[in-house]
Amino acid sequence: MMAALASLPLTGMAANGDAGPAGNPRGSGLLVAYFSRTGNTRVIAGLIHRQLGTGLFEIQPAAPYPDDYLQTVEQARQERDAGYEPALRSHVADIRGYDTVFLGFPIWGTTTPPVIRSFLSTHDLSGKTLVPFVTHGGYGLGDSRSVIARLAPGARLLDGFVMEADQERRTMENVTDWLRRSPLGNPRSPNPQSGE
Repeated sequence: MMAALASLPLTGMAANGDAGPAGNPRGSGLLVAYFSRTGNTRVIAGLIHRQLGTGLFEIQPAAPYPDDYLQTVEQARQERDAGYEPALRSHVADIRGYDTVFLGFPIWGTTTPPVIRSFLSTHDLSGKTLVPFVTHGGYGLGDSRSVIARLAPGARLLDGFVMEADQERRTMENVTDWLRRSPLGNPRSPNPQSGE
């Protein structure tokens, strides 16, 4: 169901990802800015956007992360360890037009993804209310709250929404486990007939 919801288009989002006050249908001063790799965080962003009539901005790196999950994990680890903040594909056109920013992202390596650090470093959120919504694979928020507080020191940081939703990692683990037990997936299996 999450995958089906993630594939639905989010109305009100400009094609290039730029959002400005004009993209805020009710002029509410609310913006949903999010990064999503697999679609879990996108689903939550869409729900907030539709229910509150917010502006919408998808945070994307200028150079996309690899499609391969393990390659992305390794790249994100290297970026985290180096303190690297990747360039963004686009920026919110006029962040000043928003009073409240809902900031959505998955937890990567017990912290915020590098692209979220880039977003926070390149958008002045001083005087704004910042509400995180976070998906994770079972490890909780990690140090993400302190990262947000450090990179958006002038924002009023509220407690947000947190949900475990890491199906990609679990799917990989389940398939790997299944293949490990399968005679076809384990070429070292001595007797395919035995089921061991």
